[in-house]
Amino acid sequence: MTAARETPRERYRSQLRAEIKEHAWEQIATAGAPGLSLNAIAKRMGMSGPALYRYFSSRDELITELIRDAYRGLADTVRAAAAEGADLAELGRTLRAWALADPQRYFLIYGTPIPGYHAPDDVTETASQVMECLLDAARSSGGDAPHDEPDDDPVRAHLAEHREWAADHPADAAALHRALLFWTRLHGILSLELAGHFTGMGLDPAELYASELRTLTR
Repeated sequence: MTAARETPRERYRSQLRAEIKEHAWEQIATAGAPGLSLNAIAKRMGMSGPALYRYFSSRDELITELIRDAYRGLADTVRAAAAEGADLAELGRTLRAWALADPQRYFLIYGTPIPGYHAPDDVTETASQVMECLLDAARSSGGDAPHDEPDDDPVRAHLAEHREWAADHPADAAALHRALLFWTRLHGILSLELAGHFTGMGLDPAELYASELRTLTR
């Protein structure tokens, strides 16, 4: 069957929503997500507040769309790398490249939660696609813990009993442990780097990140 073509009205609506989101990202870059204002965006676009609310009914709806776009972008990037055979180390480098390309996008989904905002369930489902790729890579690499993590680490047993975050992925406790360490440690370095906390310390964040990758995948 041939897909239904958009009407001129639908195309105009899609284009205007995309333009609103572009202005939202610019506003987030200067004032942060908590300061996002639909009225300010409407003024910037030469529209009235009520006119803009026909395209996004609330600030939270706009934030949700931005978060969805960010998670989809990351999920698509990671899945594309995984489809080409990327291992854990390569997925780690993919994650950093994606984050450095647009720090505001990264902070919107992995930064400080926005007060009063609660993301819908489908956002969490998209985010889980990224973890699924990491679990696949951790499982295929054998699931051994990094060299500085003892085999009898109690976290391993804990993860065997608390694996809701991994959904129905068949990874064993060792692979779960490796993927979780990979996720938390690399995000820790990325968050500090993108927030500028390494400035003035005289070190190269890229080298620190690469060193952590070697430790996690050794």
